Amino acid sequence: MSERCRCKYSSGASIDCMPTSTQAKMVSKRIAQETFDAAVRENIEEFAMGPDEAVKEAVEQFESQGVDLSNIVKTAPKVSADGSQEPTHDILQTLSDLQESVASSRPQEVSAYLTRFCDQCKQDKACRFLAAQKGAYPIIFTAWKLATAGDQGLLLQSLNALSVLTDGQPDLLDTQGLQLLVATLTRNADEADLTCSGIRCVRHACLKHEQNRQDLVKAGVLPLLTGAITHHGHHADVVREACCALRVMTFDDDIRVPFGHAHNHAKMIVQENKGLKVLIEATKAFLDNPGILSELCGTLSRLAIRNEFCQEVVDLGGLSILVSLLADCNDHQMGDQSSVQELVKQVLSTLRAIAGNDDVKDAIVRAGGTESIVAAMTQHLTSPQVCEQSCAALCFLALRKPDNSRIIVEGGGAVAALQAMKAHPQKAGVQKQACMLIRNLVAHSQAFSKPILDLGAEALIMQARSAHRDCEDVAKAALRDLGCHVELRELWTGQRGNLAP
Repeated sequence: MSERCRCKYSSGASIDCMPTSTQAKMVSKRIAQETFDAAVRENIEEFAMGPDEAVKEAVEQFESQGVDLSNIVKTAPKVSADGSQEPTHDILQTLSDLQESVASSRPQEVSAYLTRFCDQCKQDKACRFLAAQKGAYPIIFTAWKLATAGDQGLLLQSLNALSVLTDGQPDLLDTQGLQLLVATLTRNADEADLTCSGIRCVRHACLKHEQNRQDLVKAGVLPLLTGAITHHGHHADVVREACCALRVMTFDDDIRVPFGHAHNHAKMIVQENKGLKVLIEATKAFLDNPGILSELCGTLSRLAIRNEFCQEVVDLGGLSILVSLLADCNDHQMGDQSSVQELVKQVLSTLRAIAGNDDVKDAIVRAGGTESIVAAMTQHLTSPQVCEQSCAALCFLALRKPDNSRIIVEGGGAVAALQAMKAHPQKAGVQKQACMLIRNLVAHSQAFSKPILDLGAEALIMQARSAHRDCEDVAKAALRDLGCHVELRELWTGQRGNLAP
């Protein structure tokens, strides 16, 4: 829908109503910062309101008209100390001061204004949006180039400012900025802080931006990311940022393009940059740091996209590390509860990913993986994420593997899955994965049907089927393979006419 509708504030300020959905009724109205500021000024001048009251009134008025104010700085513009300038927002004043100091090549002032800019942008994303609208990127880019002359402190602050500005605004990075970013990372590979900040810029520039991803990969960013993990293997912040950036390179999250290069990027990370070996080796330095281990495991799971990659994880010793981590978590040997649960979830996700290889399925079972997975689900039964990933991992291990199904059932896997269904009836993910697990357990081992039914499986599956549309097909498949009565309707018989309701 291309048309705009125009609404009026009492001051006569116009509101652009921009449809953001294909449904005519789903519209998102947005206004310019100047429109909001004019409304605030009107409240102050014509209705004698104080600044805070004027802002509150303007917010209420616009929101009552359905205006999205998420990108609006909701404070009254401030008058300069000498009153010689028009009222402006703090972020814009900082930007103006920064531009002047950059133009005059005064590094100390540039450094101070960059620090202030970062602080203000971190406090409110609307400040980032307004700064970007008012030309912040070219100013920061100029400061960045000024810093490349050899001022490491200023270079770090420039990268920090760029990373804050591009957070949620990846379109800002242009070709010159992309090239300078890769060059900066290359020249400062030995500097942990600069590497960390530069990689954060890469991550922000690539999230939901396929073209930036492809351009940065072509410019050679992948070896810089894996190299950062190898070179700074004991620096937690660098490893965390590099893992995040590597994962973003495997995303297909830009709705503006029909398809991305996520699969190719994952292949390049593994085949050309030894990504799996780099990540597995890195775990050895952080065995007492659940947060970093979670990042490493999460990245491994994103790269296990091919049969040979799954096997490579095992050959490199990754499986033994994963099973050991899961056992340590179950034995309460690591960190606080929330970080442990996150690590357990990521380990389970990685086991699920590499279990796509049938030979790896057997290797996981031989390594005691099924027992550790069941123990994790039982111990973290209150966590729907752990329960979902546990059921999913067991589901993969049981797929086309009757012997594995027997080990899972005898080890309490079916009981744990049904307990998870009882504990989280409103979580569609848990219900769906549990149904799929039960189906795989009995699909080639009918002898398990009666024991599982005796545990109350039929009622739980029926409940999942009625409560969650996503569970309809998997629930029917589970009930069918359990030997329960399932009404299967033929929705289309090949005759002309509408599909059956």
